[in-house]
Amino acid sequence: MSSHCPFRLSTLLTVTAAGLALLMPASVLPLNAQTASQQTGQQAALSDNPKAESNPEKKPSAESAPPQAAPAATGNPAAQKGVTGKAIDKVKEVAKSAGDIFSRVPCLPPKGASKSMGSLPRVASKLVAGQPVVIVAFGSSSTQGYGSSSPEFTYPNRLAAQLRRKYPTADISVINAGKGGEDAPEMMKRLQTSVIDLHPDLVIWQVGTNAVLRNLDPAETAKLIDEGITRIQAAGSDVVLIDPQYSPRVNEHAESAGKLMKLLNKTAELRKVGVFPRFAVMKDWHERQAIPIENFVIADGLHMSDWGYACFAQLLGDDIIKSVGQIKLGVAVPSDVRAYRPM
Repeated sequence: MSSHCPFRLSTLLTVTAAGLALLMPASVLPLNAQTASQQTGQQAALSDNPKAESNPEKKPSAESAPPQAAPAATGNPAAQKGVTGKAIDKVKEVAKSAGDIFSRVPCLPPKGASKSMGSLPRVASKLVAGQPVVIVAFGSSSTQGYGSSSPEFTYPNRLAAQLRRKYPTADISVINAGKGGEDAPEMMKRLQTSVIDLHPDLVIWQVGTNAVLRNLDPAETAKLIDEGITRIQAAGSDVVLIDPQYSPRVNEHAESAGKLMKLLNKTAELRKVGVFPRFAVMKDWHERQAIPIENFVIADGLHMSDWGYACFAQLLGDDIIKSVGQIKLGVAVPSDVRAYRPM
């Protein structure tokens, strides 16, 4: 046996352990795993704090870490070959499993919440007609994916994967139009070029978190959102709003967050658009499902972890699928009622 074999075995076992860690439920992930997710996410996304955008903190990459010494080989060559073969098989198994980790996330919706829903007529009609469906995820850093360990694990990409599994013959695109540090004032400036000009069938608008953190007037924020919805609907797109996340930094502004969410719901009701209650969903994870906050919010106390994004995307996708199903199955829904409140 070559003298390099022990190093290869060690490397394979290390990769195996890392792969298995990715597949663990959030309830058993340690806090340091979430911190690692934050460090990696900072390389690809911007913070909700606008100051951080102009001076991003640099984090050391795994490639810069010193190499680990390989353990000495023991046993006979035949036994080592058998162990190596098993390690290779395990690595292949982990790699295959990593591809469908989203579908296996242990993620439950809030218990006892309302299940009433309306419809997403444009998306449904496109799917029924076999035409391409374009979805734009519009928002700030939690749409962009700050805190995720890879672009693959942002909520728009996870949502796209779920919808493509559900509708395997459909041409579905989910465009990530998230930009860290923004809220309604900045988003309105790029609404035309980042959203409307893409001719989306559905716009998922995540908005309000930065308004809360900056103590912006909730009424002024709601007014801008109402204007934005009007413009999106005039272009023929379905709309779903995403309210702020439940997290320590948002909870420091509980009164402002509460006012904003009430105004968002009122605006959605008047404009007959959907609202996904992200705050209530995440609060349920912690207060009723007893999931530690550090398992779905990274160490900055604001952005979601890989698990948080995965569960958020899964529940949102489930509701979109149910809503589309109402049209496809011929459920009688008035044409002027498109609003739904998932969960």
